[in-house]
Amino acid sequence: MDRLDSLRTFIAVADKGSFTEAARSLNVSGTAATRAVSSLEAALGVTLFMRTTRSVRLTEEGAAYLERCRAALADLDDAAEMLRGRTSEPRGTLVVTAPVVFGRLHILPVVTQLLARFPALDVRLMLIDRVVRLAEEGIDVAVRIADLSDSALHALRVAEVRRVLTASPDYLAKHGEPRSATELHEHVLISFDQLAGANSEWRFGATGKPAIRIAPRLTVNSADAAIAAARAGLGIVRTLSYQVAEDIAAGRLKPVLVDLEPPPVPVNLVFQGSRRSSPNVRTFLDTAKLHFAKGID
Repeated sequence: MDRLDSLRTFIAVADKGSFTEAARSLNVSGTAATRAVSSLEAALGVTLFMRTTRSVRLTEEGAAYLERCRAALADLDDAAEMLRGRTSEPRGTLVVTAPVVFGRLHILPVVTQLLARFPALDVRLMLIDRVVRLAEEGIDVAVRIADLSDSALHALRVAEVRRVLTASPDYLAKHGEPRSATELHEHVLISFDQLAGANSEWRFGATGKPAIRIAPRLTVNSADAAIAAARAGLGIVRTLSYQVAEDIAAGRLKPVLVDLEPPPVPVNLVFQGSRRSSPNVRTFLDTAKLHFAKGID
């Protein structure tokens, strides 16, 4: 194998956690995959993987090298696509990440359309409620639901969502419904930590005032868990509107302090500027724009 093939083999082994599975995905023999990585290690003078009879895992040097390899090969693939022309159809693997609930409701339908239209395209959809680093984790497009700070990433704004407070009818029947932001201090609060803010504050109104410091009885890092706790009658939860739309429609949750909703939050598709010419990324962005033009909750 040449150096580029060795790098692709290295990445495949890291992704699969197995030489056998990596070889199968690359349509080469297991021996060829093992030799490619061994040759790469010899050329670099470092060990990239710790190998046992039961597992294959990256060394610290291997993990650092993997990040650079992903970025370098992505740039080379983009250059090849530009030479083939902007009319090239999507092919190979597109990697997309999104928050769990938003991805299930709004990104999976976009992916389904793409897979139906382009038989040579594969998609790896990572649904996770944390911010991932695109280059380091091999991500082509990420959904960010937030006001973006300045960065080297490009962003396409496709929608906006609201921050809402909800509680179960049973909870409100027992504890009453708050009529002002300050009355929240008298209630049991559930915090989804991505929406709590750096100072554990909830802001209200068009200007973000008043702002109250919250003291939640339950803090979770999963929107699904926070919503489930609210449905069970534990307390009042702040989420994004799309996350509780089904529960509100079904009567399992009821909005509170609707008149004090803060400004909506933008939904952005972010990507590295060098990836915009990729047919995979370009087609995903175009398809997503059409999907979100219909509006979301």
